[in-house]
Amino acid sequence: MRSIIEVQQKLLPDLLEVMQKRHEILKYIRLMEPIGRRSLSTSLGHSERVLRAEVQFLKEQKLVDFSTSGMTLTKEGKKLLVELEEIMKEVLGLRVLETKLKEKLNVKGVIVVPGDSDVFPWVKKEIGRACVSRIKQRLSGENIVAVTGGTTLADVADMMTPDSKGRSILFVPARGGLGERVENQANTICAKMAEKASGDYRLLHVPDVVSNEAYKSFVLEPSIKEVLNLIKSSSMVIHGIGDAITMAERRKTDDEDLKKIVSSNAVAEAFGYYFDENGNVVHKVQTIGIQLTDLKGIRDVIAVAGGASKAKAIHAYLKQAPDTLLITDEGAAKELIKG
Repeated sequence: MRSIIEVQQKLLPDLLEVMQKRHEILKYIRLMEPIGRRSLSTSLGHSERVLRAEVQFLKEQKLVDFSTSGMTLTKEGKKLLVELEEIMKEVLGLRVLETKLKEKLNVKGVIVVPGDSDVFPWVKKEIGRACVSRIKQRLSGENIVAVTGGTTLADVADMMTPDSKGRSILFVPARGGLGERVENQANTICAKMAEKASGDYRLLHVPDVVSNEAYKSFVLEPSIKEVLNLIKSSSMVIHGIGDAITMAERRKTDDEDLKKIVSSNAVAEAFGYYFDENGNVVHKVQTIGIQLTDLKGIRDVIAVAGGASKAKAIHAYLKQAPDTLLITDEGAAKELIKG
């Protein structure tokens, strides 16, 4: 396939540009359907005049339907988009990028989706869709899936669909609550994933960060102990990677600890651990939920994070997590390669 694409790039460069543009339009309609032409134009950064001609062509090819509520993909459009995805990975060089990153980061695997979520927030939904696809590939007979919170995990939940094979899935939150927006809480995301996957769930009604005394008290509560045991027994963990300072602020970290995090040049955070650029743990908070050491016994660990601005955090965290599959976007991937 690669040789055919290289010939096309030399002889018909315009053809690949048009294909890329139409692939992007189809992909965004799938994510946001039903969607109006004006919203589509604004989101993709194309003029309405250009977009009008493109979507009219797609309609004539019976790939897109128009209605009063907006545009949607036809069955044929959805099928074509699936077939296009592997071709576009070659066209955009994402397959090569995935291989290079896997070797550079020394991780279990890397999946790269097109775009940069710093520029186009909807790219997070593509990361979410890729994550859902991977989750389904790795399901077995009985599954316990632990999930953290955050905006990227919320997009994974949005993209979740039922398992066509009807396998048993129990979703559990990997940590307590951060006191942030409820839609980004691990409990909320856990429940939403279960609902959309036709699975089951358990909730963890405790704060994320607690004192040592409170921790000892909480873990003895039978209902909390039961959920913590399920979390520790997870067959899969899906988590984000945070910017260190942003996460410290979200946790309302006290001034003394915040100074320590800043002075230690922390760049990444995951599971309550803060990492410097070399992947060293420079600070840890007492959290209820999964710990970094627990990951070694879990079959599948998937980290989801995107945007060029997250590259430094991704790189730092993955120095500690070689058995992780990274799902990211083109913006972060290219920064990681440059770095």
